[in-house]
Amino acid sequence: MAERTGSVKQQLANLVKSSIQATFPGLSDIEPQVAVSVKFGDYQCNNAMGLWSRIKGSGTDLKNPNSVGQGLARNLPQSEIIESTSVAGPGFVNINLSNNWISKRIKDMLVDGIQTWAPILSVKRAVVDFSSPNIAKEMHVGNLRSSIIGDTLARMFEFSAVDVLRRNHVGDWGTQFGMLIEYLFEQFPNWEDVGNQAIGDLQEFYKASKKRFDDDASFKERAQQAVVKLQGGEVKHRAAWKKICEISRSEFDLVYKRLNVHLEEMELTDKGLIEESEGARVIFLEGFNIPLIVVKKDGGYNYASTDLTALKYRLQVEQAEWIIYLTDVGQQQHFDMVFSAARKAGWLPQPEEKKFPRVSHVGFGLVLGSDGKRFRTRSSEVVRLVELLDEAKARSKDELIQRLEKNGTISDWTDGELEQTAEAVGYGAVKYADLKNNRLTNYVFSFDQMLKNQGNTAVYLEYAHARICSIVRRSNRDIDALKKTGSITLNHPDERALAFHLIQFAEVVEEACNNLLPNVLCEYLYNLSEMFNQFYTNCRVIDSPEETSRLLLCEATATVMRKCFELLGISPVFKL
Repeated sequence: MAERTGSVKQQLANLVKSSIQATFPGLSDIEPQVAVSVKFGDYQCNNAMGLWSRIKGSGTDLKNPNSVGQGLARNLPQSEIIESTSVAGPGFVNINLSNNWISKRIKDMLVDGIQTWAPILSVKRAVVDFSSPNIAKEMHVGNLRSSIIGDTLARMFEFSAVDVLRRNHVGDWGTQFGMLIEYLFEQFPNWEDVGNQAIGDLQEFYKASKKRFDDDASFKERAQQAVVKLQGGEVKHRAAWKKICEISRSEFDLVYKRLNVHLEEMELTDKGLIEESEGARVIFLEGFNIPLIVVKKDGGYNYASTDLTALKYRLQVEQAEWIIYLTDVGQQQHFDMVFSAARKAGWLPQPEEKKFPRVSHVGFGLVLGSDGKRFRTRSSEVVRLVELLDEAKARSKDELIQRLEKNGTISDWTDGELEQTAEAVGYGAVKYADLKNNRLTNYVFSFDQMLKNQGNTAVYLEYAHARICSIVRRSNRDIDALKKTGSITLNHPDERALAFHLIQFAEVVEEACNNLLPNVLCEYLYNLSEMFNQFYTNCRVIDSPEETSRLLLCEATATVMRKCFELLGISPVFKL
């Protein structure tokens, strides 16, 4: 298989690094600054000003930042990537890429596969801890964002050849477990013989036990003691805990199957960090005015203790270099305190050291209803995720059937195709509506908006992809043979613009991984489909003198779109 060469930006950064070392042999610590240029070239090197501030007054022959830029441009190694350079203003080095090299890079990807465009990241093994629904509660819309964003981050890292451990943290031994176990023992003394029937509908069982917990003080006390017994490892309590977890898991799997999300489930005293405070055992941390409670007064453990235990295991046993937690932004302080405790214990370097292992809390905003409040059903219950996804699929199927009946092509579709397409578009619409937003913001959940076939929606993008596939089909050319024998020319400005956008794919994935922001990839995908439209409007494909080259650009666009869909956890459709 062909080697990954890294993103275009990485390759240019390597050339700039060589130039900096050749121009300023004494400055080996300077990182190359390369960015896509808005005005004057394809890329720009922005190191001159910083370098000038380091060397001025040191007896150099260079007179100003512009002359530093000239030196950098002059010392760039010979490379097939670069067509020309120019220096502007205070030393900005504008770099124009060679059209031949761009064409060759796209052609090589079509022959060797898009895996060769995967970015090269510095991290080798990462844990992505996401979804984490509450055992004994059905998955609701609040679990949607963690599941979708976590899955996409995991997919992008996996594509980039990182060993990803996908973790669903269900280590919740909190009060609710004591409540459920105690209620189970009370209602069904012979619960082991009755099995799943004892609990029945988990939601209803949870509500009934919660009511008992709120209304009856002695039950509440017994429930709290049940937690301590569970954590202490009492056999009967452990068995009940396992049974409740098992029933919950089968409920969760209904959602994970629809979302096509895959997950795996999986002590501090010796460091002298833990102190007694008002009967509880806590860790005092600099910069926080409340202590991190590890063991409560009644001897029970809490989130801090399970999170710290899990973190230690991930660092020391699983040897993860980057551990990424996905929860809503409200849990930011909790994770900041857990991370501080881990640094105090010497498990993690200080953040300013910028080295592995590292930990990140990936926070996200709320899903809102059309009233701008937390998304709930009319009876103010949280919205069940299974029902939400099923409705998206049903609406998507209705719209598809209406459209096919209207244009008289419904007879070309089998029931299976209708079902599969409705599922891909419906579930894809829900995912994309979430992922296209910066994760830190709240967003309004609206079926009408997300299922529109215009604008930045999954439906529009699925249409765009299906249309490109149909152009390639209508040409009646053997596209696999063309990949090997044909060549790409970029004489029209819209061909060049599309090709340049295509080759930026790797650095976009790299940026999305490094900053843990899937919306960066969504923006790239939407812009790609807009650029393709511009190209297709102005450059005739079928029966044009440039047909072979333009069909290869169509195929490259469809290939990159499909990889974007895959990374976002969306199934592509090939006809609409």
